[in-house]
Amino acid sequence: MTGDDEPKSEPMPSPERQRTPLPPGYREGIITAITVLLGFSLAFFRFWGFEAEGHWSSGSVFAASILIVAVVMQIIALFRSLRIADDDEIEYRKTVGWFVASAVVLFIAVLIAVVVFSGVFDPER
Repeated sequence: MTGDDEPKSEPMPSPERQRTPLPPGYREGIITAITVLLGFSLAFFRFWGFEAEGHWSSGSVFAASILIVAVVMQIIALFRSLRIADDDEIEYRKTVGWFVASAVVLFIAVLIAVVVFSGVFDPER
C-alpha cells in the first residue's frame, strides 16, 4: 500500500454551540450597574472639569483623558449589554469584562485626579 489507497476522512463539521441563556435578572443587573457607574463618571467629570478650583495642569489633563477613556469603555459596555446577543452567556461574560475594565480605568483616573488636586507633586504649594 502506498498510502494513497487509504480512505480520507473529512473533518466533521462542529455542531452548533448550544446557546445558554442568562438567568432572569442578570442583564438588568449589569445594565443598572453600568448606568450607575456611568452616571458617577459623568458627574465626576463635570466637577473635575468645570467646578473644581485651580488651574489645569498636565496632570489634570492626563487624569481627564483617562477618565474619558473610562467613560467610552462604559458606553461600549452599555451598548453591548443592550444587544439581544448579550443574552448569551459567552457574550455576557465579554460585556462584564468590558465593565470591569472600565471600572479599573475609572479608579485609576480618580486616583490620579485626587493626587493632582491635592498638589502632592506640585512644588509651588
